[in-house]
Amino acid sequence: MARFKKFRAPKISTVIGSGTTIHGDVNFTGGLHVDGLICGNVMVEQESDEAALTLSEQGRVEGDIQVPNVILNGTVVGDVYASERVELAPKAKVTGTVYYNLLEMAMGAEVNGQLIHTKDSQPQRLGYDGQTAGPDTGSEPQTELPEVAEDASERAPRGR
Repeated sequence: MARFKKFRAPKISTVIGSGTTIHGDVNFTGGLHVDGLICGNVMVEQESDEAALTLSEQGRVEGDIQVPNVILNGTVVGDVYASERVELAPKAKVTGTVYYNLLEMAMGAEVNGQLIHTKDSQPQRLGYDGQTAGPDTGSEPQTELPEVAEDASERAPRGR
């Protein structure tokens, strides 16, 4: 069985303290610790597997997060794109889709949205090409469902 290497968050080089509100996108390198409110997207300046975001219990992000390593214990209203690892601590609350490669979720953490496992740093989006699937397009044949009796007299009696 393959084992994952122990994750070590980089040194925190940027702190957004409690009582601080930022309106706009935040780009950073290294480690970012958030105790305040960010109304905008959070992303790394340079693509690095070492970059990490730590959102404390008092922290809140209203926007998308695009960081390789994410440790959440606060509130996120938006999607989370983590190419490496997501850790959801007991007080974490995410309203949106979480794209992850490795997920650690503690009891009490909430995700009101989808959890999507992906190995890509950017998730694949499904597109509509205007064609409908039919028998000639190579789609799998659909299995037919068994017929259900519509009349109650045709049902088999249940034993009691």
